[in-house]
Amino acid sequence: MRKLIFDIETSSYPFESLSESQREYLLKYADKEIDPVKKGIVKEEAIRYTSLYPFTSKCIVIGMYDVLKEKSFVYYESEKPEEWNSENTNVFYKGLPEKEMLESFWRIARHVDQFITFNGRNFDVPFLMMRSAMLKVKPTKNLMAYRYGEEHIDLLEQFTFYNTTRKFNLDFYCHAFGIESPKSKDITGMEVKNLYEAGRIKDIAVYCSKDIYATYQLFKIWEEYLSNT
Repeated sequence: MRKLIFDIETSSYPFESLSESQREYLLKYADKEIDPVKKGIVKEEAIRYTSLYPFTSKCIVIGMYDVLKEKSFVYYESEKPEEWNSENTNVFYKGLPEKEMLESFWRIARHVDQFITFNGRNFDVPFLMMRSAMLKVKPTKNLMAYRYGEEHIDLLEQFTFYNTTRKFNLDFYCHAFGIESPKSKDITGMEVKNLYEAGRIKDIAVYCSKDIYATYQLFKIWEEYLSNT
C-alpha cells in the first residue's frame, strides 16, 4: 500500500487586490464596531485570515512524504523551474508555478492508496481542491468523500476521536509524544506570510518538510497504538 503524508503552506493576495465587494464582505463585522480600537483589531484579524481561504490566497508550498520510499518531495512556488536537495537528507525540493504544483500533486495522488494529514479535512484538502478548480486543474481523487474510511487519515480527527475531545496543534502533540516539533526551528505557521513577502520561499519549503516528517512520526504512533482499536 502506497502511503503519502502531505501538508501545504498558503499566503494571501494583497488585500487591496480583491474586489471592492469582496473587501466589503470580509470587513462587514469590523465595520459594525463603534470603538475604533476594537474596529482596528477586528479588521486586522479579518485580513490576516485571508491566508486561509482559497479564494483570497494561493498555495505556495506542497510537501509530501512517501512512507514506502522514506523520502520527502517539496514543491514551492517559483516562476522559473529549479531543483535542489538538502545535504545529507532525503528531502528533494522543486520550484514550480502554483498550477504546475497542483498538477504534479494530483498526478502523484492518482497512484496513492492512503493519504495522511494533520487537519487536512478542515484545511489542506478543501484548499487544494478549490484552488485546483480555480486554476482549471481537475483533482484525481476526492479526499473529502468518506470521513470514516481509510483512504484519508486525518490525524487531528483521529487524536480527538472525531472532535469528541479538545483539539491541539501539531506542536502540542509533538511535545506530548516526544517528537521533535517543526516549530522548534525558529519558524511557525503564523510567520509564513511574512517570510513569503520577504522572499524567503525556500525557508518556508524547508519548514514544510519538517512539518510532514513530524506528521509521519505522529502517524506511526497512531498506527501502532490507536489504529483498529
